[in-house]
Amino acid sequence: QVQLVESGGGYVQAGGSLRLSCAVSGLRFSSYAMAWFRQFPGKAREPVARITRDGDSTDYAVPVKGRFTISRDNAKNTVYLQMNRLKPEDTAVYYCAVERKDGPNWGQGTQVTNSS
Repeated sequence: QVQLVESGGGYVQAGGSLRLSCAVSGLRFSSYAMAWFRQFPGKAREPVARITRDGDSTDYAVPVKGRFTISRDNAKNTVYLQMNRLKPEDTAVYYCAVERKDGPNWGQGTQVTNSS
């Protein structure tokens, strides 16, 4: 089965940085695009960033563009989200996802909390 394990969340002040990691197993990692989503309290998951299977193309949601960077290390079966200049409105549970034809697979999520 596909497993995704997020880590790296925590509590930081506004303007701080965090790096999230997502370790993937149960599939050939390099064959799939990966994405990061986040979920605010009482809201649906929304996309944050995505990266192609070769890492040659990335996309970002407008609110994080210029501050977040998605990357991947196919040798380590891991996708990362570097988050810089964090804002209070970035507070959410962050999930990584494998983009599969029969639907996404999600990790358990990691909490990111930012205070002013």
